[in-house]
Amino acid sequence: MRQRLAPEHRELTTLALALVFAMSTWFSTAAVLGQLRVAWDLSDSQASWLTIAVQLGFVVGAVVSSSTNLADRVTPLRLILIGSIGAAAANALVVVADAYPGAVALRFVTGGFLALVYPPALKAIAAWFVRSRGLAMGVMIGALTVGSALPHLINALGGLSWQATLIAASVVTLVGGTIADRACRPGPHARPSAAFDPGQLAAIVRNREFRLASAGYFGHQWELYAMWAWIAAFYGDVFSSTRVASFAAFLAIGVGAAGSVYAGLMSDRRSRPRAAALAMKWSAAAALVTGFLVDVPPIVPLTAGIVWGFWVIADSAQFSAIVSETCDQRFVGTALTLQLAAGFILTVFTIFLVPVVQSAFGWGWAFAMLAPGPLLGTWAMRRLEQPEPTPAYRY
Repeated sequence: MRQRLAPEHRELTTLALALVFAMSTWFSTAAVLGQLRVAWDLSDSQASWLTIAVQLGFVVGAVVSSSTNLADRVTPLRLILIGSIGAAAANALVVVADAYPGAVALRFVTGGFLALVYPPALKAIAAWFVRSRGLAMGVMIGALTVGSALPHLINALGGLSWQATLIAASVVTLVGGTIADRACRPGPHARPSAAFDPGQLAAIVRNREFRLASAGYFGHQWELYAMWAWIAAFYGDVFSSTRVASFAAFLAIGVGAAGSVYAGLMSDRRSRPRAAALAMKWSAAAALVTGFLVDVPPIVPLTAGIVWGFWVIADSAQFSAIVSETCDQRFVGTALTLQLAAGFILTVFTIFLVPVVQSAFGWGWAFAMLAPGPLLGTWAMRRLEQPEPTPAYRY
């Protein structure tokens, strides 16, 4: 007799699928950047801002959502639907604008609405899991990863115009929001989120665990989104076919879903800092190597990129989990918002710098520039594993 899924596993499967679809607009312009460069005669700096705008919009959306305590006044599943509708509409309007200035503004709006998708999805699944939360969070980060990679797959399989690719991503995002709202249910362990409280920032920053977890997260963010934003352009120089390059980018980003699940399992069985540190060591090594492989047989940079993609996102869920478990429970919302906002602002610098360094010195040094981030994070996780030193007193 066929065994039915437990309710929490059924919800995890359904909500993860919804998140895969709903996040597909995040890197939709990165997937068609080669076409947009030609259509709009973009410089490297302008191309960077199409992704940077999403990052900044996400930061603003997250802070506004937290400071207004929106997640307590609207259920997370309904917020995902609202965010999906807004992100899909803004992304589709890039086709109508058909010009760089309007596209940047609309990408900012897209990021703002995606802040109503990703954090509420994590909150919604946390309400279903008390034990095995590391694995559950890993599955959700894996869904975010596949969703971010999805536009590259659309572009690879269809050979579509950039307009068709963006419209397809918007439609998929709408489907994701609808699944979350109609097919998912609130969990039995739902708790109100702590409101964003700037007055508590000093106390939060004094927390040693918060500082070290945030140092790890900042190192992670220094690398992650720059890798995701520019890996397709890198493969454009490796492969002669644009469609093959897009499919390679999909594999390199999408494989991170498996990495997230693996690290989630490891964090539940061993420790969150140890799982994060392992991921960052491998990720730093891949960053140091991958960009120097442009002129070797394509299977080599493809394999290196897949290894990089597996580890580059695997640590992500653990930083938020550490903060949620070690900070004052009354102000977890404030602590997570502070960490999130600072980390996403940091991504702006490397997304902008990678094409600048690549133009001057090549892909090898452009990607190697990202390695210090996970190396810093590895150091922070090792410190977090060690007990806090006992202060010496003089008598």
